Amino acid sequence: MTMNTLEKLGAFNVWANTTVLNRLDEIAATGQELPPVVLRLFSHVLNAQAIWISRITGTTSPVKVWQEHDLAGCQALHERTSEPLHQLMVNADETELQRLISYTNSLGDSYESLVHDILTHAVVHASYHRAQVATRLRDHGFEPVNSDFITYCRELSAAAQKAVPSL
Repeated sequence: MTMNTLEKLGAFNVWANTTVLNRLDEIAATGQELPPVVLRLFSHVLNAQAIWISRITGTTSPVKVWQEHDLAGCQALHERTSEPLHQLMVNADETELQRLISYTNSLGDSYESLVHDILTHAVVHASYHRAQVATRLRDHGFEPVNSDFITYCRELSAAAQKAVPSL
């Protein structure tokens, strides 16, 4: 069986965003204020997903690249973007992955990129900024969560082992 790495990265991205949001929810539930920089960075992760989805699908983005959201807004945008981004990875055939997208970035510069490269970038970009979220949480005295890819893989393996009955 061949593993589709892009699909696995997409599933990881959903898991990682959910994991970070759950931690932010935990902090907020204690009555402590989330550092604004944390919400700004995580908003950017989700905004970027929305923007890339709109570029791939030829639709208008509902958000701007550095638009800020409160925690509820982040939850809503996560629901609207993380799994849909993953589904683009699941459903893309080789023709779609090799399709060239023309777009203009937030600075007004024009580019062309392959759908495969855009989808890969979206996950790498999100990982980069989730690491910044973790750093900023720690800077403000909060323990961050581990949202590393290998942690996701370990959780998958542990879940699979529990699902297999012992002989």
